[in-house]
Amino acid sequence: MRRFLPSLSALQAFDSAARHVSFTRAAEDLMLTQSGISRQIGNLETYLGVRLFERVGSRLVLTDAGRSYAADIEQTLDRLEEVSIDAVRGRRANAALMIGTQASFGARWLLPRIGDFMAAHPEIPVEVVEIDTETDLAAAGVDVALLRGLGSWPNARTIELFEERLAVFGAPDLLSGIDTSGDIDFATMPTLQNAHRASLWLSWLRASGRTFNGAIQGLRLPHSEMAIRAAVEGLGLAVLPTHLVAREVAAGQLVQCFGEPVRCGESYWLVIPEERVNRINVGHFRSWLRRAGVTVSRPAA
Repeated sequence: MRRFLPSLSALQAFDSAARHVSFTRAAEDLMLTQSGISRQIGNLETYLGVRLFERVGSRLVLTDAGRSYAADIEQTLDRLEEVSIDAVRGRRANAALMIGTQASFGARWLLPRIGDFMAAHPEIPVEVVEIDTETDLAAAGVDVALLRGLGSWPNARTIELFEERLAVFGAPDLLSGIDTSGDIDFATMPTLQNAHRASLWLSWLRASGRTFNGAIQGLRLPHSEMAIRAAVEGLGLAVLPTHLVAREVAAGQLVQCFGEPVRCGESYWLVIPEERVNRINVGHFRSWLRRAGVTVSRPAA
């Protein structure tokens, strides 16, 4: 027998209109005309024999039936999208290990190492997605996260990877003209600011005990990756996490100055959402980190 199913285009129009409670915004969302959305929903109501929307003055509101139908249709469309993506991938989404991490850490620490895990477990597809410390890990669908912080995330288990250490770095040519033996004079010394981590200079000054003059200023950049590139280009001195610039230091592009690295009070952590703790792929990744000597000996609940 033929299934009792409305057209997919009508369901998409209804889903968008229900989420926005607006035909106009649904039209913008789906790149259709407002009249096109209205026609699709009218056809859907006729097909179902049920009113889904009604007008209350100038406002568009869902009927009780429309509200219930919208909740079910959203889940159905989400599932349809998921299985369609699975078909393109050639596998189920939950067969992969989904790793969430911050952009600079992922690019500079994770990617140079993840090949070893993939070689050890060729049967596990790996996906890396960008998240931050405020991301709802369960909602993001990640199996594990690699994040900087103090080790406390809701509804998750954490294992410390390593402490973050900060130091000041600059290009060799720039440092040849700067006296790094005395107090820091921010009025004359070219510095770089990381807008994503605006307190880096203050954190380093407190931890190092250095005295300074003037207000901290200089070229302001949006994130660590750009700050590193600017430092290599000789545009100023930057406070940077040492683990992010090992490659540039080894190549002689950056030189550490103003003393040894200092602890900033934060660490990098393996964060596992509670509902993913017992997944086999998560266990393999955690064991790989331990065998690689990355994790420290003190886990945190």
